[in-house]
Amino acid sequence: MDFDKELDARGLNCPLPILRCKKGLAEIDNGQVLKVVATDPGSVKDFQAFCKQTGHEMLSLEENDQAEKKEFIFHIRKRI
Repeated sequence: MDFDKELDARGLNCPLPILRCKKGLAEIDNGQVLKVVATDPGSVKDFQAFCKQTGHEMLSLEENDQAEKKEFIFHIRKRI
């Protein structure tokens, strides 16, 4: 999937992935896509709740089991 900015949140635990995501979204234009890679299993529910509360759109959620530590890859479109 195409994206405009990538954010590496590997190794960070709640609430840091969400805080970094908020900062990343502030740095892109409305309608652009932020890719976030996280390893915290709790980030799945955290990002779903974050998008619901803020109006940003989660375009996809993928799990990568091939990495050394399981990764969660989110594509989030900044609300317009």
